[in-house]
Amino acid sequence: MAASASGLPVLKGIRGMLLDLSGTLHIDNVVTPNAVEALRRLRTAGIKVRFVTNSTKTSDERLYSKLTGLGFELDRNEIFTSLGAAKALVRAKGYRPLLLLEDEALEQFIDIDQSEPHTAVVVGLAPSKFDYQHMDLAFHTLLDGADLIGIHKAKYYAREQNRLAMGPGGFVAALEYAADKKATLVGKPMKQFYELALKDMEMLETPEMVAMVGDDVLADLGGGAHELGLVRLLVRTGKYRPGDETKQQVQLQPDGVFDTFAAIVEAVVSR
Repeated sequence: MAASASGLPVLKGIRGMLLDLSGTLHIDNVVTPNAVEALRRLRTAGIKVRFVTNSTKTSDERLYSKLTGLGFELDRNEIFTSLGAAKALVRAKGYRPLLLLEDEALEQFIDIDQSEPHTAVVVGLAPSKFDYQHMDLAFHTLLDGADLIGIHKAKYYAREQNRLAMGPGGFVAALEYAADKKATLVGKPMKQFYELALKDMEMLETPEMVAMVGDDVLADLGGGAHELGLVRLLVRTGKYRPGDETKQQVQLQPDGVFDTFAAIVEAVVSR
């Protein structure tokens, strides 16, 4: 069922969960095994749940509709997205952004002034915008003084049939290198992003009682998840590949590795 799953003392004190979406609860339009029922079991057991995702290809409203369409029972306000965090930063700083986002994600910024001269470049997962023309425009905008915002820096993500595809991380890194400018990151695994969800759960003062569940040992379980002292649980679905948890870049191994999200729920609820 799970590497190092049996006898995990950290599971006993879990009272809340932060759940990654893509690769953990679903892969594209396919739900991971028994995930819908597992989420119901968590709620029945009285465990608080929030969804934390770096998904940036569609607006938050479209994402919510997709999840409910897949059968998940959740409230719109339980979803914390890096796209929403990026918009909040743009609004707080008064940026006029050049947005490298897919059209379905651009909907979320319809009420944001995007006129020139741009004062920020915002980069999400935007396969249709990662060509030379768009990247060169972003490069020159940065040279003109704009700030660089990387919604997240994931190397890759899982598509249909569990096929890996390149994430936005490499493109953010290319702009950083070319423009000699460091990106501000707003999504996972930034500490501030997790804190938004913890505060909403009223568990900001007890992070050791909250588990972060994801398929990316670095982007989900590294950084802020480790800094805050969350219980970090890795699933072998989505972008997971054998040996991920022992990669050289992984400074601290996950607290547990499970085959699926449903297997984690079974272990937690049955304790």
